[in-house]
Amino acid sequence: MKIDTGLGVASFGDVAARAHKAEALGFDALWSSETQHDPFLPLALAAEHTSRIQLGTSIALAFPRSPMTLAYIGWDLQKMSRGRFIMGLGTQVKPHIERRFGIAWDHPTPRLREYILAMRHTWHCWQTGERLNFRGEFFKLTLMSPFFSPGPLEHPHVPIYISGVNEHLCRLAGELCEGFHVHPFHTPKYIAEFILPNIERGMRRAGRARTDIELASAVFVIAGDTPEELAGNRERIRQQIAFYASTPSYHPVFEIHGWKDAANQLSHLASRGQWGEMPKVVTDEMLAVFAEEGAWADVPAKVKKRYDGLLDRITYYLPVDDTGTDAQWRKTVEMFHA
Repeated sequence: MKIDTGLGVASFGDVAARAHKAEALGFDALWSSETQHDPFLPLALAAEHTSRIQLGTSIALAFPRSPMTLAYIGWDLQKMSRGRFIMGLGTQVKPHIERRFGIAWDHPTPRLREYILAMRHTWHCWQTGERLNFRGEFFKLTLMSPFFSPGPLEHPHVPIYISGVNEHLCRLAGELCEGFHVHPFHTPKYIAEFILPNIERGMRRAGRARTDIELASAVFVIAGDTPEELAGNRERIRQQIAFYASTPSYHPVFEIHGWKDAANQLSHLASRGQWGEMPKVVTDEMLAVFAEEGAWADVPAKVKKRYDGLLDRITYYLPVDDTGTDAQWRKTVEMFHA
């Protein structure tokens, strides 16, 4: 099982130092997300200041960009990183695509499927010199003169991961992708009974094996070597679970454990802006289902046991620079690699 970390940055001036630190601590990959900043710019800086660690987006939004735009970005980052880039894509939800980005929303899964095929076709043409000729229902790419082609790469295979919470995107990942980002709001039961069966359906459709795809996720952990550290991280995770569970599209995770009423209560509190009341709904029993807890040295073995056969790479849902010491993180990474 690989252990990765997130590149949470408030300033691009921090990227080089944080990327260098993540590589020095031994993490397998560094993931950049699309929230308040573009997810690709930090990875360009990280590529320049690292040599081993994989670099990926977890996730970048596909639909506000054209397949050709992302093909260029992915090709450039693959070249800059010397083959270490992972293109992680997501669809987002309809209100964000329509009202935040001003883009039309329709047929998200078929559109994302075609999006992936269009990017791969473009990369193939750049690598081989063949004529660009992609004709789909949503995208038509047929113009690529030599002046606009970046040409071949030493490492032309760019892995594509996608994320999602419904069965259609899980099946698409199983059919076409090298990886799937499981949403952090999950439990082992939910992965085993919903995520994996749908990914396996997609794999069977394409004649693929489980070894052809990696499942990755940020996982909730409550690590601490003092009562104060444990208490602080416990409440941090409790609050995050309450926030996620208040979103109706994530209710099935609670419902599979018989907590439908709690999910509805959290949605009600969120609609009224009663954020401070929401963590009280998440009981210690719920917390234990979602998160492993213990001393820093004990958590890796617990996490590996919890996700054995379910996830191939994990990220602690704890920021490296705000929790734990360098020694604690280095030991954590060593225990995952042991």
